[in-house]
Amino acid sequence: MPDDTQTPTPDERFDTGRRLAARLFAGAPRARPLPPEMMRHTMGHLFGDVWQGDELSLEQRSLMTCTVLVALNREAELRLHLRGARNLGIERDVLEAMMIHVAHYAGWPVGASGLRTLGDVWDEMDAEAS
Repeated sequence: MPDDTQTPTPDERFDTGRRLAARLFAGAPRARPLPPEMMRHTMGHLFGDVWQGDELSLEQRSLMTCTVLVALNREAELRLHLRGARNLGIERDVLEAMMIHVAHYAGWPVGASGLRTLGDVWDEMDAEAS
């Protein structure tokens, strides 16, 4: 029996990715734009494909992304994804527990740095809301 689902076009995946990124990163300060080819991969593949699907929820994908960024000590991207996690409703205590857990596997300094970054992002978002 033929499959009635159609594979999204690259333009459709790009638009889907752009909508998701806008939802995740609402309120984020404007960063230096990526080159067009990297933006195509970021929106079309990363957010248009990898972040889609029913196997994992958006919240699970967000928490896993934050976990990896803490472990790799990628502060700039972590700031952005912590905002995304909060925009999805992930509670601060969940993120703190994740970072404490990561500190035991990836190193104390990255856990401590992640916790400081979390505090900064939460304070910034609280200030924006008031």
